[in-house]
Amino acid sequence: MIQFMARKIVFSILFLFFSLSFSFGGYGNPATADNPIKLLAYGDSLTHGYGLEAGDTFPDRLQQALNEAGYAVDVINGGNSGDTTASGLARLDWALFDKPEVVIVELGANDGLRGLEPSETRENLRKILRGFKDFGAKVLLTGMQAPRNLGEEYVLEFDKIYPEIAKEFDVELYPFFLNGVALDPELNQADGIHPNRTGVDKIVKGILPYLEPLLKGRT
Repeated sequence: MIQFMARKIVFSILFLFFSLSFSFGGYGNPATADNPIKLLAYGDSLTHGYGLEAGDTFPDRLQQALNEAGYAVDVINGGNSGDTTASGLARLDWALFDKPEVVIVELGANDGLRGLEPSETRENLRKILRGFKDFGAKVLLTGMQAPRNLGEEYVLEFDKIYPEIAKEFDVELYPFFLNGVALDPELNQADGIHPNRTGVDKIVKGILPYLEPLLKGRT
């Protein structure tokens, strides 16, 4: 009960702080090099860049692609290797200190790999989306697919989470974060799970058309 109240107090303080920031800060002004859009890539090892050199991670490659496309954006690496949706939810309050205006949510891969209950994954993602939206951030949700060896019932229940909550919260959905990359040895590291730089570039190319509409408001 004490932990719940403490979390509620922190959340209330953050809400007030960011409400003032949105009202008096640069959020309504055009994006420039001195006042870039803050874009948070929030996820697990796929976002953080497990096994990759500096400059080759998803946030790094996305930053370069957006710069080349003429966007004034500061891409923040909010990935944490090993995160499930539950651990992503647990650090949500601290992610808000970055004051993101646009958020890419990439979570759930580890839930599927561990065979966690899909209903828990769904509820965690719902709370994460609600938290970012309550603070005024635009959200791009990236879908994930369950490992196919977990059985048809599990796969069907897990895979439908992302399109259903994207519709519920009226957020943009990139159907599958690893689209065109999963299971391709040419695009993944030796573990067969994490993309190499070429794979990351393919992800960035696929996700850009879904992301760009969210950046238009301040460009």
